Amino acid sequence: MGESTRIGLALGSGAARGWGHIGVIRALARHGIRPHIVCGCSMGALIGAAYAARNLDGLAQWAAKLSNRQVLRLMDFSLSSGGLIQGERLMDELASFVADESIESLAIPFAAVATDLDSGAEICMREGSLSQAVRASTALPGLFAPVCRDGVWLVDGGLVNPVPVSVCRELGADVVIGVNLNTGIAGTRARFAGRETRLSLSLPENEFFQRISEGLAPFRERMQEWLPDEDDGPRRPGLFEVVAGSIDIMQDRITQQRLREDKPDVLIEPHLGHMGIMEFDRAGEAMEEGEAAVEALAKAGGLKLFG
Repeated sequence: MGESTRIGLALGSGAARGWGHIGVIRALARHGIRPHIVCGCSMGALIGAAYAARNLDGLAQWAAKLSNRQVLRLMDFSLSSGGLIQGERLMDELASFVADESIESLAIPFAAVATDLDSGAEICMREGSLSQAVRASTALPGLFAPVCRDGVWLVDGGLVNPVPVSVCRELGADVVIGVNLNTGIAGTRARFAGRETRLSLSLPENEFFQRISEGLAPFRERMQEWLPDEDDGPRRPGLFEVVAGSIDIMQDRITQQRLREDKPDVLIEPHLGHMGIMEFDRAGEAMEEGEAAVEALAKAGGLKLFG
């Protein structure tokens, strides 16, 4: 591959599984592969933005220390914002890693993908506020509140382009590495259904409800829907499990279709189907899986394209 060849890195959606992108980027660097262009969707937008802003190591260190308790305290619950979680508290915490600078000022060309809530159109954000672009790209419908940007309400880009290979090519990439975190996630609810609810159960019950009631006081009695029923027979999934499981199925199907249409030159698929979308406290495990996926691909000769 010539020195003038521009390498694009398309980082896909996946919520908490997105920490795996950090491991992928680290492993690629060990093999001498450093992208010239980065495009991201959802958590891929966050990781890509931190990389383009030269703050990936700081974000990785912060993520590795996250606990269940810390994750919950970052969730500003509110039903009046268009999502169960407003997202402002989380973005304030991430501000030091995704500086509020313009996308066009970054050292590496970067773009984040979101979805126009009204038209369903794919919105590619290549300029303007970096933090706002990340916030819009990560606005999972039903969970995180949508973001208004230039008069348009935006939600998670995973609805239209979960692994933005096409965007990398639009930005001038000659060769594109796609990272898909949604392999094998559909149909896995039964294997880890109980794990999703431990985000709440890990706190003392009174502290949990006190925390939730800050944003959901009028709906406090309905919060039990978040937790699974204990009745005999097949366990009915709780509200959060239904939302999370539905998002997983949607992302899996859309990702498969888009990757058939926009095939990357190299596809990396870490095995993260066992992780739930809100298990942000498992960053270390996700990073390891990301690194392992790259090393396995290299061992199989999948990186020969890069010399």
